[in-house]
Amino acid sequence: MKTLFRLFSFAPPLVPIAVRYLILIVFGVTFSVINLTLLIPILEILFSETGADPVTEMPEFALSAGYLRDVFYFHFYNLQADRGAMGALKFTCVIIVISVVLANILKYAAQRTIVSTQSFVMRNLRETLFNKLMQLNVGFFYKTRKSHLLSVTSNDMNEIQNAIASSLTIVFRDPLFLIAYAVVLFNMSPQLTLFSLLVLPIAVGIISLLVRALRRHAHRAQVLLSNLIGIIDEVVSGIRVVKIFRAEKYINKKFSEQNNAHRKVFKRILNRTNLSSPISETLGIIAVVFIVLYGGSLILSEAAGALTGSEFVTFIIIYSQILTPAKSLAKAVTTLQRGLVSADRVFAVLDTETEIKEKENAIELPALQQSIQLENVSFAYNMEAVLKDVNLTIPKGKTIALVGQSGAGKTTLANLIPRFYDVTKGRILIDGVDVRDCTLSSVYAQMSMVAQEQMLFNDTVYSNIVFGLENVTEDDVVHAAKIANAHGFITEMEDGYETNIGDQGNRLSGGQKQRLAIARAVLKNPAILILDEATSALDTESEKLVQDALTNLMKNRTCIVVAHRLSTIQHADQIIVLEKGSIVEQGTHAELTAKNGVYKKLCDLQYLE
Repeated sequence: MKTLFRLFSFAPPLVPIAVRYLILIVFGVTFSVINLTLLIPILEILFSETGADPVTEMPEFALSAGYLRDVFYFHFYNLQADRGAMGALKFTCVIIVISVVLANILKYAAQRTIVSTQSFVMRNLRETLFNKLMQLNVGFFYKTRKSHLLSVTSNDMNEIQNAIASSLTIVFRDPLFLIAYAVVLFNMSPQLTLFSLLVLPIAVGIISLLVRALRRHAHRAQVLLSNLIGIIDEVVSGIRVVKIFRAEKYINKKFSEQNNAHRKVFKRILNRTNLSSPISETLGIIAVVFIVLYGGSLILSEAAGALTGSEFVTFIIIYSQILTPAKSLAKAVTTLQRGLVSADRVFAVLDTETEIKEKENAIELPALQQSIQLENVSFAYNMEAVLKDVNLTIPKGKTIALVGQSGAGKTTLANLIPRFYDVTKGRILIDGVDVRDCTLSSVYAQMSMVAQEQMLFNDTVYSNIVFGLENVTEDDVVHAAKIANAHGFITEMEDGYETNIGDQGNRLSGGQKQRLAIARAVLKNPAILILDEATSALDTESEKLVQDALTNLMKNRTCIVVAHRLSTIQHADQIIVLEKGSIVEQGTHAELTAKNGVYKKLCDLQYLE
C-alpha cells in the first residue's frame, strides 16, 4: 500500500477526484441495479403472476429505494389497469432503456476520470524520473546497465499505467457493484443471500495465493526483459563487430536463452492471471447451482417467505451478475501487483542518492584568472585506487597533456576537474576555490569537453551545435563551424545546417562528427577545455582537419589534453606522464625526451608502429 500511495502522490488533489468518481460510480451502479430489478414486473406479466399488492396511491416522498420502487409500481399498476399487460410491459421496457443509457453514460464519465488521473500521474512520474536521471552523476550511468534504465522508462511505465486504473477499480467500482447487488439480493431473500455468499471466502483465499506468486514472478520477468533490451541495444550499437566476427550464431543463442527464460516466466504470470477469472467464475456457477437447488426446494415446499417464480429468476440473474465485478476485481488485483513491482523499480531509481551534491550555501565559481590546482588528489573506484596523491598546477591559458599507458588514470584525472566524480582525498582548486564549494552549474559553465566518442543527437546540424545554449544567432553558429573546419561539409549536405544527422550522428563520418563536436565547444566559448583522445580514432586525413580545428579551439584557453597519439601533443606547454595513478614525469616534449624515461619509451613504441 505504501508504494500505491506514493504513486498517487504524483496525481492532482485526490479528494476531488475520488468524490467525483465515487458519485459517478454510485449513480452508475444504481441504474445498473435498476435495470435488473425491473425484470421482476416483466416476468410477472409474462408468467401471469399476481405479484405484490398493487400500489394504488402515489407514495409520499422519501429519500429511499423503497420510495422509488413504490412510485414505479404505482404507475406500473395504473398502466396495467388502463392499457393492459402490454401497456405495462412497454412502460417497463422504456424505463429499462433509459436506465441502461444513463448507467453507461455515467460509467463512461467515471472512466474519463480514471483516464485523466492516469495521464496526470504518468506525466508527472515520467518528468520526475527523467529529471532525476539528469541530476545523477556520471558514475551512476557507468554502474547501471542502459537496458535497465530503458526498461524502467518504457515497460515499467506501461505496467504502472495499468495499475493506476486497476487500483481505482479495486477501491471504488467493483466493491460498489458487489455491495449493491448484495443489498438487493438481501432485500429479496436474506436466507437465500446468506446461503449464496458462503462461497466468497473460498474464492478470496484461492485468489490471494495466486497474487502472492504473481508478484514474485513479475519481478523476475522485468529483470529478464531488461536483459533482452540490453542485448538488442548492444547488437544495434555494435552490428559491425557482430558481422565481421561472424558472431550471429553466438548472439542468437544468447538472445534465445534470455528470450526463452522470459517466455517461461511470462507464461507463468499469464497463466496465474488468467486462472483467477475461471476460478471465480467456476465458484460462482457452482454457487448458482446450489442456489437453484436450495431456492427451488423452498419454492416447491411453499415455505414461508419463499420467493415467487419471477422473483427467484430475477434473484438468479442478479446473483450471476456478481460474477462480472468479481472476475474484474480478481483481474484488477493481479494487474495491480504487476504494476507495483514496476513501481518499486522506478522508485529505486528515484531514491538513488546523488553522489555529487551541492553544499547548501554553494557559491558561484568565479571566472578563471590564475590556475587550476590539484592538491594531494587521490581517487578510488570500488575500493580500487585509480589516482594516488597527485599534485599538479595548470596555469591559465596553458595546455597540459596527460599521457601514459591504458589504465594509468588519465581520463579519470580529466573527469575529476569538472567534478563528474568527487575526489576520495585531497582538493581540486580553481583560483584557490574548492570546486566542491561551488554550484555545479557554475563549474560546468566554464568548461567544455571533446571526447573520442562524441554524443550527437538525432536532430539537425544546427541544433547539435547550439545544444544547450541560449541567445545564439545563426551567424554565431556559422562562425563556430568555420573555426571547427565544419562549415564546408555542412553546406554540401542536402539541407545544410537544417540536415538531420541521424541517430548518434550516423549519417556523418568520424571526422565530421568530431568537427561538429568541436564547433559545439567553440560556440560555448569555455575558459577550460578538456580533450579526451579527440583524434585517436581518426584516419590521417581526418585527423589533420580535426587537429587544425582543435588548434583553433585551444587558442587562449586552458586546455587539459588526454593524449593517445603523442605526435598531437608535442607542442603542449607541459606533458604529465602518469603510471599506475601517479605522476612519474612532467615537462616539455624536449625535456622528457632528453630524460630517456617513461615518456621516451612511449614515443619509441609509437615510432615503431
